Amino acid sequence: LAAQQTIPLYSSAIPNSTAYQMKEIRMEREGQLLGFRSISEPTLAVYLPDEKIATGAAVVICPGGGYGMESYRLEGTIIADAFVKKGILAFILKYRLPSDSIMPDKSIGPLQDAQQAIKTVRQHTEEWKLNPAKIGIMGFSAGGHLASTAGTHFNKSYIPNDENVSFRPDFMILIYPVISMKEGLTHGGSRTNLLGKSPSEEQIPLFSNELQVNATTPPTWITHTGDETVVPVENSIRFYQELIRNKVPAEMHLYPAGNHGFVLKLPTDEWMQPLFEWMQKSGITN
Repeated sequence: LAAQQTIPLYSSAIPNSTAYQMKEIRMEREGQLLGFRSISEPTLAVYLPDEKIATGAAVVICPGGGYGMESYRLEGTIIADAFVKKGILAFILKYRLPSDSIMPDKSIGPLQDAQQAIKTVRQHTEEWKLNPAKIGIMGFSAGGHLASTAGTHFNKSYIPNDENVSFRPDFMILIYPVISMKEGLTHGGSRTNLLGKSPSEEQIPLFSNELQVNATTPPTWITHTGDETVVPVENSIRFYQELIRNKVPAEMHLYPAGNHGFVLKLPTDEWMQPLFEWMQKSGITN
């Protein structure tokens, strides 16, 4: 399935960017796209379902890759295809990867792009025939950190927003997410790429999203495995505990084995079935 359109994320100047134009690296294997590195020009790919089955719900997908690359096919296009078949609009966000060479403040670059993606989708609800109250965000691994950042930092505008569009996703879907930036809990590579080798005392709690949950955090669906050696399952567990403590509706599926990227080895329809059921039960797709 190809995107109906891929649009530049920003119609004018990209916020928090330097004049340096990085050359984007397209990663392929045997002629098939795997993902991207060195992203400095963010885009939003639009996947529209058949109008006959459209539910009006939409998901912005943030592929993972440790904030060093983006696994665009396995954690993007394949997932978008599965949503579209269920009548759900899908948008793949190719977000800027944090880099001192292209951003004055690399720690907020990906979050700016996530906010802009939600804003863009909200501003096109009529054109794309979607319900403005059913726009969610999904992320895998470091993309899960980005999605959970968007879902817990929406009250602060990191991009121009004269139109006062809400940045709050209506729901979150987190797949083996990096949640915390705390030593011993975080994924080291993601933290270093986002915050640098020696983050400030303020940055670590600010971007540890388990500490940012409150009663207004969106309903969330989470999955992870207990035998994770890359992103400790404790990331998901802590986040879930905070959601429950704050009375935010949440559903979590923990599997004993499969390690990082476990869902990518399973048939997409199989592992996403409980997610689609949750979306229906939660009133997102019905």
